[in-house]
Amino acid sequence: MLLLGLGLLFFGGEALIRGAVSVGLKFGLTPLLVGLTIVAFGTSSPELIVSIEAARRGFGGLAVGNVVGSNICNIALVLGVAALIRPIEVHLKLVRFDVPIVITGSILMILMLHDGRMSRLDGALLFIGAIVYTLFAIWDTRHEGSDVQHEFADGIGDSGMSLRMAVTFVIAGIVLLAAGGRMFVVGAAEIALLMGVSKAVIALSIVAFGTSLPELATAIVASIKNQGDIAVGNAIGSNIFNIFAILGLTGLLLPLGQGAVDWVDYSLMLGTSILLLPLMFTRMKLERWEGALLLGIYFLYTTWLITAHQ
Repeated sequence: MLLLGLGLLFFGGEALIRGAVSVGLKFGLTPLLVGLTIVAFGTSSPELIVSIEAARRGFGGLAVGNVVGSNICNIALVLGVAALIRPIEVHLKLVRFDVPIVITGSILMILMLHDGRMSRLDGALLFIGAIVYTLFAIWDTRHEGSDVQHEFADGIGDSGMSLRMAVTFVIAGIVLLAAGGRMFVVGAAEIALLMGVSKAVIALSIVAFGTSLPELATAIVASIKNQGDIAVGNAIGSNIFNIFAILGLTGLLLPLGQGAVDWVDYSLMLGTSILLLPLMFTRMKLERWEGALLLGIYFLYTTWLITAHQ
């Protein structure tokens, strides 16, 4: 069920992104805006479905662990692999604005969960933050240079599908995501039961890796094509959406408990976000050795998760 759910989540996310991108371009949105909003949210759609389904079934720790684990995965694994393939040029805006937003969101999330629960009010505040960020991203695209605009245009492209086909892709993607989310959560819960560990541990490892596959695939392709802005922007944008939109919306719908997610997991989520600032600021580039460092952190954390909870 876990593997089948993962497959449905992957193909559902792909269908949703392709259809939504095509619809956005047909309605006159710029490729840069599509990349910063539709693609960033689309690649986070598996996390959204899994978190809502987990919360609905009373598995709050799985929902919180999914967001925490995915954010660690997006920085340490996704950006690590992308930088290892090809050093990534970093725009100053990421260092000055987007990464600090991830850090601020991580701190807010930790403070809201300090008592072990996230209320509907906490969720509402985070979701308002997602709306504000999206509106600012729409406004800010007007000030981006032509080089960034062209890079996103080349990376996103236009599928050439008709509007009816694009809407069909969107609907099919939503259906596949819903079905895959249910299977994925049930499979993860059963694996946790069989292994004798908490659902949060499975969420921080297996579930987080599975729901981060769209970001990983996007980053690998972008890095190979020497489109580093897309790789970094997608990973950072997804982390922002994970905290503010996904955890916010999930907490707004259903109050959450953090389960077995603890200070080590929160500290690593916040710590890897903070680590990005000096790594990116040196020569405004993520070098291969820095990608290897991030990968090493991810594998050490994964090893610790497995050994500490046996």
